[in-house]
Amino acid sequence: MQDLNDLYYYVQAVDHGGFAPAGRALSIPKSKLSRRIAMLEERLGVRLIQRSTRQFSVTELGQTYYEHCKAMLVEAEAAQDVIEQTQTEPCGVVRMSCPIALLQVTVGPMIADFMAQHRRVTVQLEATNRRVDLIEEGIDLAIRVLPPPSGIVIW
Repeated sequence: MQDLNDLYYYVQAVDHGGFAPAGRALSIPKSKLSRRIAMLEERLGVRLIQRSTRQFSVTELGQTYYEHCKAMLVEAEAAQDVIEQTQTEPCGVVRMSCPIALLQVTVGPMIADFMAQHRRVTVQLEATNRRVDLIEEGIDLAIRVLPPPSGIVIW
């Protein structure tokens, strides 16, 4: 397995048109960048870049390799973005059960506010007065109302 950093360095060198500009952009010495790409070429057994003191040009095979490396880096960034978004913004499905009267009076508006604030969350609501089996029915959250204990007077 090759070092994916070498692919990144290769793409940067091609994007910047040389080792010196890529080295400046990456804040690494151009000699290190050149050495890493030379090692990559050695491992692959092909020349990706034609080097001279004044010119930097990508070979035909190097261009094809560059396009694949670039696509891979774009996908890696997209994968990273997916993870970062899920860590910063709630998303997914929440299955909820709630008594009908409580839903109409109190919980319904609260759920609407929650969903407006968290657009990537879907609430699947079961309005029922029966007692649900959370595990068997796959319910994440159930709100239940119990009658007050005997002997307590509520005004």
